[in-house]
Amino acid sequence: MDDFFSKAFFLKFLKFGLVGFTGVFVDFGITYLTKEKLHIPKYVANAIGFTTAASTNYYLNRIWTFESTNPEIAREYTEFLAISLIGLGINTLILWLLVSRFKMNFYLAKVFAIAVVTVWNFLANAYFTFYTGV
Repeated sequence: MDDFFSKAFFLKFLKFGLVGFTGVFVDFGITYLTKEKLHIPKYVANAIGFTTAASTNYYLNRIWTFESTNPEIAREYTEFLAISLIGLGINTLILWLLVSRFKMNFYLAKVFAIAVVTVWNFLANAYFTFYTGV
């Protein structure tokens, strides 16, 4: 638990957040393109945007946030995507609840979903995918 409150851990979270911020643009851009221009159903468009962002985020987090040198890139990427898919499930559930049950705007609900999933993704990746003791 001491690692959770360390400066190094916090700096990794900040880097992860910055990478995630770029992922928001990828996610929203792809979601908008597929939903509004290609007329793909909103939850499918959300999954496409989310998965595209997860892939770009893997690469940026591997080289910058966690500075991974793990030669097992396929395994690492698979773990990152598995965690992201769990995050997608959480994201979609939050979207469904906020849009269908609480009648919130789809894109505003997406902001809330992304915030929750960011915390999940960081903790899961820090302790499983890229675990380095910090």
